[in-house]
Parts: sequence; C-alpha cells; structure tokens
Amino acid sequence: MNTPSPLAPVRFSDEEVDRYARQLVLSEIGGPGQQALKRARVLIVGLGGVGAPAALYLAAAGVGTLGLIDHDKVALSNLQRQIIFTTADAERPKVEAGAEHLAALNPHVAVEPFAERLTPANAPGIIERFDLVLDGTDDFETRFAVNAACVATGVPLVSGALGRWNGQVGVFTGQPCYQCLVPETPPDAETCARVGVVGALAGVIGAMAALEAIKLITGAGEPLTSRLMLYDGLAGTSRVVKIAADPACPVCG
Repeated sequence: MNTPSPLAPVRFSDEEVDRYARQLVLSEIGGPGQQALKRARVLIVGLGGVGAPAALYLAAAGVGTLGLIDHDKVALSNLQRQIIFTTADAERPKVEAGAEHLAALNPHVAVEPFAERLTPANAPGIIERFDLVLDGTDDFETRFAVNAACVATGVPLVSGALGRWNGQVGVFTGQPCYQCLVPETPPDAETCARVGVVGALAGVIGAMAALEAIKLITGAGEPLTSRLMLYDGLAGTSRVVKIAADPACPVCG
C-alpha cells in the first residue's frame, strides 16, 4: 500500500470555500496557500495581549491546528486587551476558554490546549510537534526558553511584544535568534501589569504577528525574517531594523 504524501491535496467543503473566499482569490495565497494553512500546526505561547488576537486571526484564516499554552486563568483586567475572552470567562483557565471561543469562530480548526507554563524542560518536547511558534509572552525567562527550543528543533519563531504605547514583531529562523537581539534579561524589564498598555495596541501587534505567521506558512510576500518591526502607537509610526547575528550567542552562535 502506498504511503500518502504529507503534501497530498487537502479537500475543502463548500462551507470552507465560502468561509475562506476572500483569501482564496488572493494570488499570493489561492488554493495552495489555503491548503498549506489547513495542514499547518501553530503553537501560540501565551494567550495574553499578543497571543489572544493572534489566535483569533489564525483560526479565522484556517490554520488547521492551533496549540495554546498558558498556565494562567482569565482575570477581569485581561479583558481590556485579550479580546478572545468574555466577562463570563473570568477565573476560567485561559486555554480552556480560548479553545472554546476558537471552536465557535471556526469549527474546522483543531485546538490542542496545554494548561501549563512553558519551561526549558518541556519546551523542546512541545515545540517539536508544531511547524511554527508564535510567542507573545511578557517574561524573558519564557522567551529565552521558547527561542532555545525553536533553534534546537528548527521551528520558525514569530515573536511579538508590547507595553505602554509601543510594540514590536520579529521573525527568527535559526541564526540570528531572539537571544542575539536580547542577550540577557534587561535590568529595567517592564510588564504590562507594571507600566500599563493601551488595549488597541495589543490588537495591532497581535494581528501583525498573525500576519507574519500566515506569510511564513503560505510563502506569501517577505516575512520579517531577521528583522524587527518597531511600532509607536502614540506617533502612529513604524520602522524596521535588521537583526545581526551574535557569533558569541550561547543559543545559535
């Protein structure tokens, strides 16, 4: 018996064709790109300000499998920017509530929840099961663990971060890696809980991160590989800078 090719054509129902109609007419995506999205397995690390809107857009776009990893529960203070949740979700595990809302948005997407913290110990085993990782966490210990596991397993990483009125998105595919950009935890590292953040900024950065993931999966356009987009919400401006590889980087050097 012949073994089916992993790139065998994916069949879409009439409902799916209607659902994805606005993407299917894009020459950069079309049928092949939509099939690639349906075959794709994307892990979202952290259902926070970046991960929540990114998860909604990736589910809506038709990514076949979304992994959600977050150990936290929904708090009322999350709702100002983590738009995947509702008031009724307060105190529920984020991955449980998130999976429920993603299934309601698109029943054709499989969701794999991980109600745990991603650590250096479990990161490689989880990440190697996915084709791409989108990291939206706000602590550097987790970001470093995600980056190291992505480099070790060869899985591309889309990284998004935000605070106050500013955000950034970058794509890392080996060398340079995220730790080339941030060698160690900054002494003045900030979190949204401490310095605040405007909710709509999370939507901007989360959507940008989702767009980069879609581009990587479908081969459309030019992803932000080895580049960092910096967005200033107050000024309404953005700029893109190149990321240089660090020969002494302990992860990819």
